[in-house]
Amino acid sequence: MPLSPSHLPGNRQPTGFKATPAFTCILQRRRLQSVQSTSRKSLSINYRRSVTVFDCGTSTQSLSALPQQGVWTPVALNRTMPLLPFRSQLIADVGISFGDEGKGRLIPELVHELAASSAPVSVVLKVNGGANSGHTAGGQKFNLLPCGIVTPEVPHLCVGAGVVADPRKFLWEGLEKERKGFPVFRRLLIDERTMVSDLTHRLLDLAWEDYRVNVLRSEARGATGRGITPAYLEEVGQSQICYADFLAPKDCFAQKMRQRADRAVRTIQHVCQVTVDTWHGLFEKLGAAELRANTEAIDAGVFPREEFNFVEFRGEAPFTLNVERLIEVYWNAGQKLVPQIGEVRELILRELRAGRTVVGEFGQAYWLDKRHGFSPNVTASHTYSPEFFESAGIPLQPIHTFGVAKAYDTKVGTHTFLTQMDEGHPLTVKLKKLEFGSTTGRQRMVGWFDAVEKGDALRYGGFQDVMINKADALTHEGDWKGELQICIAYEDTNGRRYYHVPRNEALRKTLRPVYTRHAGWAEDISHVRHFGELPKNAQRYVGAMMRTLIECAYQGETWPQTLPNLRYLGVGPEPSQIIKDVPPTAELVKLG
Repeated sequence: MPLSPSHLPGNRQPTGFKATPAFTCILQRRRLQSVQSTSRKSLSINYRRSVTVFDCGTSTQSLSALPQQGVWTPVALNRTMPLLPFRSQLIADVGISFGDEGKGRLIPELVHELAASSAPVSVVLKVNGGANSGHTAGGQKFNLLPCGIVTPEVPHLCVGAGVVADPRKFLWEGLEKERKGFPVFRRLLIDERTMVSDLTHRLLDLAWEDYRVNVLRSEARGATGRGITPAYLEEVGQSQICYADFLAPKDCFAQKMRQRADRAVRTIQHVCQVTVDTWHGLFEKLGAAELRANTEAIDAGVFPREEFNFVEFRGEAPFTLNVERLIEVYWNAGQKLVPQIGEVRELILRELRAGRTVVGEFGQAYWLDKRHGFSPNVTASHTYSPEFFESAGIPLQPIHTFGVAKAYDTKVGTHTFLTQMDEGHPLTVKLKKLEFGSTTGRQRMVGWFDAVEKGDALRYGGFQDVMINKADALTHEGDWKGELQICIAYEDTNGRRYYHVPRNEALRKTLRPVYTRHAGWAEDISHVRHFGELPKNAQRYVGAMMRTLIECAYQGETWPQTLPNLRYLGVGPEPSQIIKDVPPTAELVKLG
């Protein structure tokens, strides 16, 4: 799509603008701030971060002259290309794999990109999930709070109605971040309809895992012990407690908590059928987990160790709780958060009317959605863009979806993992040193890039922009010197190929991946900041990832005129290790 004055921030036509043919072939990547000068052969553009000069020739056809295969060589290195504008003031930050894609680091990038525009980010909204969605941003790890905490210029950090949240977890995470200098509570707004999760849900989470293993004799699912699924079950069972209940009289809250505790212990004893020893051990297990998670805060004196004593909630007899202590602790935690409880929907509508941008931070990913994923290896919430509107409580309207993936795949739990690498593969050994869950510390399984899964996320979920992380992790090192592989289809025993993920899990488990092979590279790319400076094979592999996911999405069909745009390419964990001048998708796919 040619860049025109209507695509500039605020739809303002700069003084002296002339839509020359040279202008239409600009590589559209960063929002323009002002056009300094134009000519028939070159265009100089002043960006927030740099001045870029492109030799575009005299025709809009100049881009088609780029090589069908080969490498991307910009006219001059060390120069950035403008980024395409977003199509909406609402941006959804979503995963397009099975989670752990690096969605957290996208938040500060979006904030910084839009900071000098006419629509800066003023709200980061946590959309779904709870303390099970570990994100990392700005070198900080988060479980429950939005990653926008690391960007102090964002005035509002919101938690939507689609979230289940333990009030104590807000305090544990928030106070620790404030100790590090990040303003949290003066920016935090928890929606009145955000659901309260508590100790009973965490006990149920562990009890159901015990039931699967010791009663059903099934494989352990790998529950996080954060109580997410049991908390969402309260919602569909019409028994939820919301943060608005902290604004009501204590007696109302206490009655609901007594009923909740009674349901929980009866379920644990009679349905989950845990033993007495297991019952006693649940409290120690939860306490040990929180002590590990909060070691830094304890050592810094933010909390005493006794803060994480879960045994105090255990009753004197088996399968009983100290309900009065449970009520007191959770009521007090909720009262500390009363100034932060309010109407997120009104704040977001106000910010949209003022012309500002709202970013929705999603937990998990498309393939972990409770409806579109494969049970039991799903989460308990909706994990893709439509949930933005339910959680925020605002009308449906255009939204810009930003899909995040890695340059390879990872999964945890008992997922069917068709592209999983052999345990002894040299790349497996290398990647497993990097792949541990931010929330649970669980070791992740690693596999080759699955374009089929990501193609379906594009076809059925939709996204306009893409961020691919950890390309640097694929660099040859030590014993790893081989070719990379991309899964472009699945195949059954009769040779039939599937270019979309079968919704029948029994069928899916019988399939094998079909791969294309791609040469690797030995050069360290962690210091590279411009696409044209990447090794040739790295450029080709990036192009192949984009081409194959689009081919899978539209197999047998004509590609749509508008293709998803690879906006950011991660080449390391640090905020600075991102390439932002990736060629337009129509040209990028020719490289692979």
